[in-house]
Amino acid sequence: MKFGLLGRVLGHSLSPQIHQAIFRALGTGDTYGLLEQEPEEVPCFVRENPEGLRGSNVTIPYKETVIPYLTAIAPEAEKIGAVNTLSFTPDGVKGYNTDYLGFDRMLQAAGIGLEGRDVTVLGNGGAAKAVLQVLADRKAASIRILVRDREKAGQALAHFLAQRPDTRLETHEEALEGSEGGQVIINTTPVGMYPKVEASPVPAEFTGRFAAAVDIIYNPKETWFLADGRKAGAKTCNGLYMLVAQAVASEEIWQGKTLDPALIPAIMKQLEATFHG
Repeated sequence: MKFGLLGRVLGHSLSPQIHQAIFRALGTGDTYGLLEQEPEEVPCFVRENPEGLRGSNVTIPYKETVIPYLTAIAPEAEKIGAVNTLSFTPDGVKGYNTDYLGFDRMLQAAGIGLEGRDVTVLGNGGAAKAVLQVLADRKAASIRILVRDREKAGQALAHFLAQRPDTRLETHEEALEGSEGGQVIINTTPVGMYPKVEASPVPAEFTGRFAAAVDIIYNPKETWFLADGRKAGAKTCNGLYMLVAQAVASEEIWQGKTLDPALIPAIMKQLEATFHG
């Protein structure tokens, strides 16, 4: 069977490497390719499936673009307002969000609970949407989002804010001036990602106010943000588990079965050898 990744510029993607590792473990002859499409090509890609795919992942800038062309959408993807996995069947095309599943499984594996916790999220871009939905569904007591521009963030997150109207949007300046901390802080921004590793989205003193620090960045293995948390005694977790777990979740949808959980750490180990820091 054929699978792939729909996007616009995909040269840097690790998805083929991850999915081919899954195929080897399953003993299949399946293939996974990079499928670069221009915006005007997306409707045909989804509706007509000219590539003859069984399934496809979707990355920026098309996670929202594909939604109008779906036959059905999974509940978590509908709540988030973004799709990263397509399943092509004789009945049509269904969209899912396995970023949501990957992030949720990552926190469970790391032993970082959310229920009843006060959580601060850094960033309001596309990566934040699945993270925020997990926080809401796992019943975080409070959710605070640190943003650069409150008005723009409010527009970008309107879908989520309608579900959790008690969510607070604060500018970085407001948050840093105060003394509030919490149990969990999550970075969804690209600040600190390879190759620009010598940066953190917030000062070390701020990160040190939290019992756990989570970064969805996976390269380097330990960002400055996570190092600041570790030095302050926080439990830390990078985004590599999420990256692999969302791919495994996609394959479970396409293959129609639950895969061995041991696949995730095995593939993580293969990938870690290629990362920095």
